[in-house]
Amino acid sequence: MSFHYPNGKRYVPAAKKTAKPLAHKEKKWSYSNRGMTLEEDINQSNEYYLAHGIACIHKKPTPLQIVQVDYPKRSAAVIKEAYFKQASTTDYNGVYKGKYIDFEAKETQNTTSFPLKNFHEHQIIHMKKVLDQNGICFVLLRFSQTNEVFFLDATYLLGFWDRMLNGGRKSIKKEEIEEIGQSIPLGFHPTIDYIKIIDYIYNL
Repeated sequence: MSFHYPNGKRYVPAAKKTAKPLAHKEKKWSYSNRGMTLEEDINQSNEYYLAHGIACIHKKPTPLQIVQVDYPKRSAAVIKEAYFKQASTTDYNGVYKGKYIDFEAKETQNTTSFPLKNFHEHQIIHMKKVLDQNGICFVLLRFSQTNEVFFLDATYLLGFWDRMLNGGRKSIKKEEIEEIGQSIPLGFHPTIDYIKIIDYIYNL
């Protein structure tokens, strides 16, 4: 496959290998020391961005299908039975430097590849629509066993999805993610500084 960044620049593996890794000046922490989930870490990072006026990005609430409601008082209603519905888009969205941000976060226990079954077709369709509108769309992928988090632009994910639909492998090799994605060093505040990666890739 031939890869290009969303800003039109062609991805050149050799250049990336000689580039210095993105450094994080703050104290490094490990998932094994904190027991935090990927979602909790992203939520903490988003709270940091919001509190410091960096970005306004939130987790989308999971839609509910309400089945039974009681009205003990005219002014109050109590939900007695409800079910979580499958979300039709991605987990997170918001605004950063005037740009629309939209992304999904996924984890795997695998150590050598990331299964594409972790994504739903409706999420792939949604990400394509965001890209069609020139939004910034990506996925954060965590390899739980090694505590590694990678930033992968949605354009690449769509390419791997199409490869699967055309009879190719049903997962993304970790080597592929390491080559075209960006590793995110884990920090303290924010825990997962994906905004720094956005600045780096999209020249913001």
